[in-house]
Amino acid sequence: MYDEEVEMKSGSAVRSTPAEVNAQGNSSADYRQRQQLERYLNFFSSLAFSATLLASWEATGGGLLAGLANGGPAAIVYGIIISAVGNLAIASSLAELASVHPTAGAQYHWSYVLAPCYPRFLSFFQGWVFSWAALVCISPYFIGTEIEGMVVLGHPEYESKRWHGTLLMWAVVLIPIVINIFARRVLAVIEVVAGIMHVVFLPVTIATFVILAPRNPDAFVWDNFVSGLSGWQNPGVVFSVGLLGVLTPLSGVDGVIHMSEEVKNAKTVIPRSMIWGTLINAIMAFGYAIATLYCMGSYEEALLSPTGYPIIQIAYQATGSKTATYILMAMGMLPGWVALFNGLASVTRLTWAFARDNGLPFSDFFVKVDPRYKIPIRALFLVASCVIALSFIQIGSTAAFNAILSLSTMGLYISYLLPLVFLVLKRFTAPDEIPQGSFTMGKWGLSVNLVAILFATYFVIFLPFPAEVPVTAENMNYAGPVLGFVMLFACGDWVVRGRHKWAGPTMKYSRE
Repeated sequence: MYDEEVEMKSGSAVRSTPAEVNAQGNSSADYRQRQQLERYLNFFSSLAFSATLLASWEATGGGLLAGLANGGPAAIVYGIIISAVGNLAIASSLAELASVHPTAGAQYHWSYVLAPCYPRFLSFFQGWVFSWAALVCISPYFIGTEIEGMVVLGHPEYESKRWHGTLLMWAVVLIPIVINIFARRVLAVIEVVAGIMHVVFLPVTIATFVILAPRNPDAFVWDNFVSGLSGWQNPGVVFSVGLLGVLTPLSGVDGVIHMSEEVKNAKTVIPRSMIWGTLINAIMAFGYAIATLYCMGSYEEALLSPTGYPIIQIAYQATGSKTATYILMAMGMLPGWVALFNGLASVTRLTWAFARDNGLPFSDFFVKVDPRYKIPIRALFLVASCVIALSFIQIGSTAAFNAILSLSTMGLYISYLLPLVFLVLKRFTAPDEIPQGSFTMGKWGLSVNLVAILFATYFVIFLPFPAEVPVTAENMNYAGPVLGFVMLFACGDWVVRGRHKWAGPTMKYSRE
């Protein structure tokens, strides 16, 4: 067992651990610590990164099917409110921690500092059960299959194949990979431009619907609860299962934290970017959902659209023009595509941070920061390879691939739960030991933390539920079994390698 020391001074944490020495006599830990990133992002680019990464209203349009099949309009409207309150509580709670420890490792760093016991194992376990690699698949999957859906709209004779969607996913992900490598310094400008598109395209889309589409009555939007379409009968279960379509747009509030080591004045900028980014996206998603539901035409046609996406059918019903539908869909897909730039950058930094702390096999290989491009390019290729590998699952089963998407959301909320539970325990057992950063909720901290834990637990319980019953091999939600396998793998890696290599986070937090 390593002797470990955690020292808190002026909001900074410095941990000292024994260092491994390689054959050349160099400290492996020192080598990893020398792999540093350049700080070049300011508040506006950081806020744009946070806001665009969530792509809330764009993802709400892509995820309408889940809500329409389970709960209907009322489930979508009130589900977004629940999602907004829960994710704002989570973002505020994590922002307090980020204001003290703004680091690319984020949750597993905080779990190490706050865990009441076994901090090495719990932080290692947390590091393995991150799900951003799966979450990065959401944007190329939505965009690729939406392109496929628009081809179906324009050419009804087209016969869609699963492998077509996989090839489109590869095409969608290619340019973000290139931009992340060769145009890193342009990324800040791209964030701001994408943030502007994210904000401006929404009122344009809403105005088009409101002007051209017939209006549904208030009762259709606010009181219309639909159950039984998916086989689920219990209203509570129907509502909860339908939440997936409104949870995904606001999940990933921690994304900008993983860019902390490239953000100037991160202890102040990161918490503000998280909270404002989540609030802005919650308002936008709610407004978009309300406008779409008021202006949607036939419920049955939208639900059973051959395009696979109700939003494509709704846009076509509203405009009566395929060209106008393509333009409206492009306005939703373009910011969502740029969100993939952010997702790749964020999960790359998280992977790099875990390698820096010797959490990954072959950590010394993946931790290297390319001296020319100033990014952890090997970690980026590892993440890109995971996305490509996961895309093959869709060829075998769309249901299995959808389970991967559910897994990503569920894994994220589990990653939020661990440090928040440890934080609440610390509030009760040793409140004086909780370091204070630039952002604090003061006397409201405990209440907000408990709300965050309540919502995250609720979300985690229902995310693995299958969307339809009776359950078959085709419609089974494999998120639970897959997550269980990842947890077992993490435990196995701990026994074989981790307990000998993992000494906990070794980064020294600067005052940036």
